[in-house]
Amino acid sequence: MGSSPAALSKLKLGKLKVVRRQLLQRYEHQPFVSCLAGLYGCQWRRYQRARTPPGACCCTKVECGSFGLLIATFWLSLVFLYFWSEAQNDYNDFDWFNFGNLGFWFPWSVVLLVVAATFFSYVTLLLVLAVCLLSEGQQLYLHWGHKIGILVTLAFSIVATAVLSDLWSKEWSTLLLSFQVTAPYLHVGGVLMMTILSWPIALHYFRMRKKVKRAVTMGLYLAVLFSLYLVPLGLYSPCIKEEGTLGPAPVLIGHRGAPMLAPENTQMSFEKVVEAGGDGLETDVAISYDGVPFLMHDRTLRRTTNVQEVFPDRTDSLAAMFNWTELQRLNAGTWFLSRDPFGTASSLVPADRARAQNQSVFTLRNFLDLAALHGKMVIFDLYRPPRGHPYRDTWITRTLEVIHNESSIRSSQVLWLPWELRNLVQELDPALQQTSGRKAAIEELQENKIVKLNLHYSSMSEEQISKYASVNISTNLYVISQPWLYSLAWCAGAQSVTTNALQVLKNLRRPLFLMTPQEYKRMWIPTDVVSAVLILIIFVFHWWRERGLAFYSGGRETNDDGSYSKFRTELSDVWSVSGVGTFGQAVNAAVAPKLSSVSEMQEASGTAQLP
Repeated sequence: MGSSPAALSKLKLGKLKVVRRQLLQRYEHQPFVSCLAGLYGCQWRRYQRARTPPGACCCTKVECGSFGLLIATFWLSLVFLYFWSEAQNDYNDFDWFNFGNLGFWFPWSVVLLVVAATFFSYVTLLLVLAVCLLSEGQQLYLHWGHKIGILVTLAFSIVATAVLSDLWSKEWSTLLLSFQVTAPYLHVGGVLMMTILSWPIALHYFRMRKKVKRAVTMGLYLAVLFSLYLVPLGLYSPCIKEEGTLGPAPVLIGHRGAPMLAPENTQMSFEKVVEAGGDGLETDVAISYDGVPFLMHDRTLRRTTNVQEVFPDRTDSLAAMFNWTELQRLNAGTWFLSRDPFGTASSLVPADRARAQNQSVFTLRNFLDLAALHGKMVIFDLYRPPRGHPYRDTWITRTLEVIHNESSIRSSQVLWLPWELRNLVQELDPALQQTSGRKAAIEELQENKIVKLNLHYSSMSEEQISKYASVNISTNLYVISQPWLYSLAWCAGAQSVTTNALQVLKNLRRPLFLMTPQEYKRMWIPTDVVSAVLILIIFVFHWWRERGLAFYSGGRETNDDGSYSKFRTELSDVWSVSGVGTFGQAVNAAVAPKLSSVSEMQEASGTAQLP
C-alpha cells in the first residue's frame, strides 16, 4: 500500500531538515587545536581552558596588544623584505660601500636578504596560527618567547629601514619604479587575499554582539576591498601599451666591462663584453703621476689590486699618485676570485680562472684600441688628479692627446662625458659625442651640443625620455642589471643602458610583464567581479548558517543587537543553556550542560531526546 502524498511531503521535508542540519553542523578538531595552541603559546595540554564564547573578546588586553603588534610587525617586515628584494640591482654597490667602511669584504646584502626573509616567514607563521586559533574559538595566549621574537623582528625592520633610508635613500626610487612593473600582479594578489579573509571576517561579523564593532569591522573591510578594486583605474605602467608601440631594445654597454665574468676594468673584462655581443664599453679613467691615463674606478687601489702586498705602506694612497712603473707591478685580478663579488667566479672555466689571476692595470690607450678594433662606442668618467699632481691642470688635454695621437679610435666612437672645459673640448674635437650626466632644459642641452644623456636609472621617465628623443637627444640609463629594470627601461623608450649583467640581458627577447590595455582589462575586471561574487556568497552563507544554528540549538536571538548566545560550535565550548528545546518545548536546565553538539540532538515524535 503506497504512502499518501501528505506523508511523502512530510518525509521529504524531514530529509531536507536533516540535510540542512548536517550542513550547519560543526566538528571539533581537538588534535588540530591542540597543535595550534602549542605552537602559538606552548599550551599543549591547556587548550580546552582557552575557549571564548561567541561574540566575546578573543583575549585579554595584553594579548590584544600582542596580536596588534604582530600585525604591525608583519606589515613592516613585509615592506622591508619587498624593498630589499627589489634593491638587488644595487647589491654590489652596497657590499663595496661596506668594504670601504669596514675594511674587509663580506656579502652583507645577501645576508640581509636572508635575515629579512627569515623574520618575515616567522611572523607570517605566527599570524596564520593566530587566525586559525581565532577561527577555532580559542583565546590567544602568545608565548613570551614569541613576544621577544616579534619585538626583535620589529626592531630589525625599523632599524634596517631607517639606516638604509639614511645611507641609501635613492633605493626608495627603485621601490617606486618596481610598482610600475609589479602593481598589476600585486593588485590581483591583494584581491585574492581579501577574498580569502572574507571567510573569517564574515564568520565573526555575524557573531559580534555590539553593533559598533560590526559597523567598524565591515567598514574597514569594505574600504580596503573597494580601494583594491579601484586601483587599476589609477595605475600607470609603461609596460602596459598598445600593440606595435614598443620600440627597439636598448643597446647594452658593459659597465667596467663584464664584471660578473672577469675582474672589472681589465682587458679580460672588456673582451668578455665583445664576446657577449655588447654594443659599448664603459669605464673610469685616472692619470698616473707620470701622465699615463689608466682605468680605475676607486680613488685608491685597495679594492681591485694587491697593493697591500706590493706597497703595504701605501695601501690607502691615491691611485693617481702612483707612477706607471709602480702600477704595472700590481695584480688586478686575484681579488675577483678570492672575494667573488657577484657569486659567479665558481662558474668560470679553468682557463678563464687562470686568465683572471693574471690581469694587470689597463691603460686608456689599450682600452681605446680594443674598442676601435671591434667597432664599439666608449664612455668614461675622467677623474681630475689631486692637488700636487703634475697633471692637475692639464688632465683634459692629456686625455684628448691619447684619443687623437696614441690610439686608433675614431672620435665619433667616444661619448665625451666630463663636464669640465666642455667648450674647449668641442673646439679641439667637434666629432666627439657630447654627453651630459644631468637632466636640463632642451634649450640648454642643444646650446651645449649635447646628443646623449647619461642618467641614473632612478630618474627613468617615459615622458622625459620621449621628450628628449623628439629633439634627437638619446638617453642612457646606468647601472641596470636586473631583467625587470631592463624591461622597464625598454618599455620607457631608453636608447641604451649600462649594465653589469650583459650576458643575462642580451638573452631577453621581449620585456617582462608586457601587455596591452585590453589584456590588462581582461585580467583585472574578471578578477574583481569573481572576487565580489565569492565574497557575497560567503557572507550570505554565514548569515544563513548562523541563523540556522541559532534555530537548531533552540537559542533565542536577542532583540537588542540581533546576536544569539546559546549554541555549540567549534568556536565555543559547552556553555550553560537555560532552556533548549525543539518546537517550543523546554528542557530541564540540569541536563542541558550534557549537550555536546547540535548534531547530537535527535527528533522523535516531535520532541527532542537527549543521548
